[in-house]
Amino acid sequence: MSEKQGKHIAIYGKGGIGKSTTTSNISAALAEAGYRVIQVGCDPKSDSTTILRGGNDLPTVLDTLREQSKVRLEDISAVGFGGVLCIEAGGPVPGVGCAGRGINAAVELLQDLKVFEEYKPDFVLYDVLGDVVCGGFAVPIRDGIADRAFVVTSSDFMAVFAANNLFKAINKYAPSGGARLGGVIANSIQASYSKALIHDFAEESGVPVIGYVPRSITVAQSELYGKTVIEALPESEQAEVYRKLARYIDENNDSVIPKPLNGPELKKWARKWGDRIFEVETGVVQKMEAI
Repeated sequence: MSEKQGKHIAIYGKGGIGKSTTTSNISAALAEAGYRVIQVGCDPKSDSTTILRGGNDLPTVLDTLREQSKVRLEDISAVGFGGVLCIEAGGPVPGVGCAGRGINAAVELLQDLKVFEEYKPDFVLYDVLGDVVCGGFAVPIRDGIADRAFVVTSSDFMAVFAANNLFKAINKYAPSGGARLGGVIANSIQASYSKALIHDFAEESGVPVIGYVPRSITVAQSELYGKTVIEALPESEQAEVYRKLARYIDENNDSVIPKPLNGPELKKWARKWGDRIFEVETGVVQKMEAI
C-alpha cells in the first residue's frame, strides 16, 4: 500500500439510516473549513455523493473498469461542493458477485492512479453500507485503509442491531492493525427517548456518542435541491450540527475498541427499553421518568 495521505475515516451504518447524508454534510463542512476532502461512496446504490454534486450522475469505478481497459481519474470522479472530490465504487451486475467488490476495486484503482499522493487530501471519507454481513464491506476497517471508523445509528432496533454487528467487526480486526472506533453518531433523533436509548446502548458497549443529529425538514428540503444542508441552508441549526461533527472528527483522534453485546445481552437490553417505552406511551409513568 502506498503511503497514506491525510486522515482516512470510514463511516458505517444501516442502509436508509441517513449515513450518506451525514457523511456528505461532514465532507461539505470540512471543505467549507478549508480542507481538501475526498469522499468515496462504498454502497452499491452509488448515491453516496449525489448531494455534493447537485444530484448529477457519476460513473462508478466498477462500471468504468468493465467498459474501459484504461481508466483515468477524470473518468470516475467529479468535483463537488467546496472542491470535494467525489468517487463512487459501485457494485457488481445485479445477482452476480459480492456487493463489496467495488470497495476493493476502487481502493486499488485510487492507489494505482496515485490519487492520494497527487491530490494530497486532508481527509478521505469512506461511506460504507453497514447492514450486510459481507467481507467486502469490512475492507476499510480490516485492511488498515481507514484510521478510524464511526457508526451512524438511530434509536430503531434494527439500526442498533447493525451497529452492534459493526462493533463486532471492529473488535475482531482492531487488535491486528484494523481501524478502531472513533464513536457513534446518533441520527434522526425525534422521539423523547431516542437520546437516552442510544446513550445507554453506547455506554453498554464502551463507546462514546460524538453527536446527536435531530430529524429536520431542512435535510429533506436540501436533498430535494440536490444539495447538502451546508450548501443549501448554511445558516440553519442543522448545518451547525454537521459542522460540530466535522470539528470533532478534525480535532479529536481518540478511538476505542468497542465491547459488542452478545445475542442474549442484546435481547435483554432491547426488552428493557421496550418495557420503558411502553410504560411511557401508555401513560404508566410520566414522559421522562422511566427514561
